[in-house]
Amino acid sequence: MGKALEVSDSTFDSEILKSQTPVLLDFWAPWCGPCRAVAPIVEELAGDFGGKLKVAKMNVDDNQATPSKYGVRAIPTLLLFKGGQVVGQIVGLQPKSKFVEIIQKVV
Repeated sequence: MGKALEVSDSTFDSEILKSQTPVLLDFWAPWCGPCRAVAPIVEELAGDFGGKLKVAKMNVDDNQATPSKYGVRAIPTLLLFKGGQVVGQIVGLQPKSKFVEIIQKVV
């Protein structure tokens, strides 16, 4: 079973931009209801795509530089990175099938 990795502004470059595999990054906050609702889906995706996809989470309350750099204005926002570039984006609570659809384009 995969597990989402916690990343911060300071580990973002090494964990996300320099990753050899595509990365799904979940921008969230503890007080955000839809973020809590999407969390189990994010964890499932970490298991479903283990080895082919890195799944990471960033708490926007503790890390403000990265969300602002990528224009994250609403949470949850999930960005899909490949080779250091954003190749997909999902904003808000979506069904798991929506996540799978964008992930399958890059893995």
